[in-house]
Amino acid sequence: MSLDEKVAEGRFIPAERSEGRTPTGVQSLRQLFRRRALMFTLIGATYAGLVALFAHLLGHGGFTVLDGFLLLAFCLSTPWTILGFWNALIGLWLVHGPGDARRSVYPYAGRASDDAPITSRVAMVMTLRNEDPARAFARLRAMEGEIAASGAGASFAWFVLSDTTQPAIAAEEEALFAAWQAERGAGAGLHYRRRSENSGFKAGNIRDFLDRWGDEHELMLVLDADSFLGASATLRLIRIMQANPRLGILQSLVVGLPSPSPFARIFQFGMRHGMRSYTMGASWWAGDCGPYWGHNAVIRIAPFKAHCQLPVLPGSGPLSGHILSHDQIEAVLMRRAGYEVRVLPEEMDSFEENPPHLTEFTRRDLRWCQGNMQYWRLIALPGLRPMSRFQIAWAMLMYVGAVAWMAFIALAALKVFDTERADGPFPAALGLTLFATMFAMSLAPKVAGLLDIVLRPGERARYGGTGKLVGGALSEFVFSVLLGPVVAFRIALFMVGLLFGRTVTWEAQSRDAERLSWRTAMAGLWPQFLFGGLLAGLLTAFAPATLPWALPVLVALLGAVPFAVLTAEPALGRWLSRRGLCATPEEVSPTVSLVALEAAQRAA
Repeated sequence: MSLDEKVAEGRFIPAERSEGRTPTGVQSLRQLFRRRALMFTLIGATYAGLVALFAHLLGHGGFTVLDGFLLLAFCLSTPWTILGFWNALIGLWLVHGPGDARRSVYPYAGRASDDAPITSRVAMVMTLRNEDPARAFARLRAMEGEIAASGAGASFAWFVLSDTTQPAIAAEEEALFAAWQAERGAGAGLHYRRRSENSGFKAGNIRDFLDRWGDEHELMLVLDADSFLGASATLRLIRIMQANPRLGILQSLVVGLPSPSPFARIFQFGMRHGMRSYTMGASWWAGDCGPYWGHNAVIRIAPFKAHCQLPVLPGSGPLSGHILSHDQIEAVLMRRAGYEVRVLPEEMDSFEENPPHLTEFTRRDLRWCQGNMQYWRLIALPGLRPMSRFQIAWAMLMYVGAVAWMAFIALAALKVFDTERADGPFPAALGLTLFATMFAMSLAPKVAGLLDIVLRPGERARYGGTGKLVGGALSEFVFSVLLGPVVAFRIALFMVGLLFGRTVTWEAQSRDAERLSWRTAMAGLWPQFLFGGLLAGLLTAFAPATLPWALPVLVALLGAVPFAVLTAEPALGRWLSRRGLCATPEEVSPTVSLVALEAAQRAA
């Protein structure tokens, strides 16, 4: 019986391949320990310095109870910014420093030959729930056609796993699948299955696939309804998995598809260069304990089926039952089973679509928020590695930090009523230094990404030239400043609602560029407007000198409704496209795979 067959039966959890090395054998555990120790030292020292500086500022004239709450809010909201800063800085150094980033960060990829035959049985798995069937099937058909043209089609089977509840959409799915199957023939390896119940959400959908067909395949590439991978990217991921039998999950770096929506266009432009150095830096020290983002990743089926089934959380309320954010927990369970989880920090033809407007963006974010908050009951799972526990805690802190930021803003406004007595003039220079430092650190991932583009020969041309790159970066900077407080306040409201049993539903996302009405925007964003109005009134009446400092947050909150309406306006998207602003390389020069996708979408 082979090792994977034993794992599939759950007979044992594999040990490390060799003493002192990661399961694939490509890296020293001692080396990764040193990297993590350095990273935590940098984070800890930076954190301690910033907290000490802020505490010193608060202590000017006496330390009150309100100051204590402000310090707590600062402590909770700061770590995510610090981690992003160091990830970006280290990543930029790795890419442009004297060393070889490939050998240092992802040596496992070097084992795979670009022309190695595909010998594994691969399942391409797309999950659907009330999505646009024509769009989803066009993507799958484009991918299947390109894989077939590569000569590797015999190794692949294609699965549409539907949890659709709306009869009209289900009927369209079935009709499109029947047409696809009739065109390709019975031997094409096409499968369609629709569940009558959405038990376990997406993770339950995948689990049902594993129970039915998992033993027939060695690898699966998990796709969301908005996912698309070119053949070159798919085959590279598969070849790397074949070359590394102890690699359990290989997550590709996902980038946004060109979009006519101005919101999606600007957002993914920022994410594109913001993720470049950040992901390289994070992969350098996370190593074999990398994250899984739930899609556009290749998974080794035997250990995943045997060891990555999610528990159902006991009790009642929004943080019980099936886990909404399944991916991070599946990643740490895979690592516990003795297999590596890695992110391949290379840009390739691995795409997704981003929400077309602010309302849809926050709806998705709240589902992730609730799912991540369920993790507190899983952080003590037995057998997890320390790095895995850190990942779980960090996933929760991302949303706790947003709440803390909003609490900090509210508490800072209340300082106007604080009766502390000043001991001499306030150290304004020190306060300005702290403010500038935090602001610069928050921008570090995107600045590092832009520097990476500038330092790569010919890379600016892929973004339409220097002028368009700079214009897009400035536009995205304004966009991010306005978006951040609006989303953070929505998360804070939702987190309060969780305490009272409020929950989200998992429904299909809107993916088409469409106008957002003023009525709809106001219905969803009036709390931000009200909070911004209260802050503005309070500061104007009692502390007008602080208004310039608070202006970015006030403008964002008070302007949330027009911001949402404007960034959803298709005419703005067309204007940005004509001028080449916030264009990604695939818009400037589409890849062969995207040209094939466009043809498939036109045919659909």
